[in-house]
Amino acid sequence: MENNNNHILVVDDDDRIRNLLKDYLSENNYIVSTAGNASQAKERLDCIKFDIIILDVMMPGQSGYELTKEIKKQIKVPIILLTAKGEVENRIKGLEIGADDYIGKPFEPKELLLRIRNIIKKNNKIDLKSKHKVGIAEIDLNKLIINFNGTSKKINNSEKKVLIEMIANPGTIYSREEIGKISGIIQERSIDVMITRLRQKLEVNPKNPKYLQTIRGSGYVLWIE
Repeated sequence: MENNNNHILVVDDDDRIRNLLKDYLSENNYIVSTAGNASQAKERLDCIKFDIIILDVMMPGQSGYELTKEIKKQIKVPIILLTAKGEVENRIKGLEIGADDYIGKPFEPKELLLRIRNIIKKNNKIDLKSKHKVGIAEIDLNKLIINFNGTSKKINNSEKKVLIEMIANPGTIYSREEIGKISGIIQERSIDVMITRLRQKLEVNPKNPKYLQTIRGSGYVLWIE
């Protein structure tokens, strides 16, 4: 399932390209903000958390290379460099300073879209060996255990599959049908029972859940602080 809540920042001094990318990415269900230069980009970054940045290299004032270097020192966010300079040395320079990908102008919007999807998918993969916090609960997906307030609670493989998906995509609403496909559980009643069990393992008050919530008429969502 594609997460339609991903927020992209497009930084390019060319109004035509900037607007074209905003329209195209918006049509593909992404939230898109734009900036015409490095200064505007930094203003957006100060108040919004982005999932990926599309950044033109050749801009007046601070270049895309310089901005990439500055951003990577401060926050962890994927950056795709966009430029008319397609030579190997320029691509290498961009990757050396921390860019995650590089695409030369002119380009096919579909190619950029696929690169964006691949990077977001890669970043959303979670480490099964690491532990994940949901409120005061600590989820150990490798050991199939949720540690809650000094007590260890086991999870089964179906619960593990659902947690992997929801932890990787917090804030995304999953319908019963989607959860059924993820968990391998067919009956809706059994899905509801599984969600109830997970709440008992994750929530201080399972009857009034703070993290694993029901969205009436839509499905379930996991919030992570």
